[in-house]
Amino acid sequence: MKNFSWGHGVVIALAAFIIFILSMLFLFPNGQKNSEMVTDNYYEEELQYQDVIDAKKRADDLQEKPTYSQDTNGIKIVFPKDYNNSNTTVKFVLNRTDDQNLDIKRSEQLDENQSFIVPAKVLKTGGYTLRLMWTKDKINYRMDYDVIWK
Repeated sequence: MKNFSWGHGVVIALAAFIIFILSMLFLFPNGQKNSEMVTDNYYEEELQYQDVIDAKKRADDLQEKPTYSQDTNGIKIVFPKDYNNSNTTVKFVLNRTDDQNLDIKRSEQLDENQSFIVPAKVLKTGGYTLRLMWTKDKINYRMDYDVIWK
C-alpha cells in the first residue's frame, strides 16, 4: 500500500470542492427563477439616465410634492392644488418586483381634486415600485415610491 502524502490531500480537497460546487448548481437551480431585468430596454434607458437624475432632483427640491395613499378603491395619487390638466401631464409605471407581467404603465388625467386613482382591480397583492413622472410647464419631474399592495 502507498503512503498518503500532502499531494493526495490536495487532490482530494480539490475534488471535494468541485463536487460541492456542481451539487449547488444542480440541486439549487431556483436562484435564477426570478432573474428578470427591470426593463427590456435597459441599456437604452441607461443612456438617458441623466435626465432621470435631473427630474428626481427637481422633484426633491419642490416645496409641495405629490403624495399617495391606499384604500379599498386602489392607490390614490394627489398632486398639489396648483397642478391641473392644462399645465401638467402625468405618467406612472407600477413595476412589480417579482413578475414583470404584472407591471402597469399609463398616462393619466388629473380630476378636479388634482388626483387620480390606480384601481384596485388591476393590482395584485405584493410589492411594487411606483415611478411617478410628470411634466409641469414643460419641466420634467419624477418620484419613486415603494408600495406594498395588500
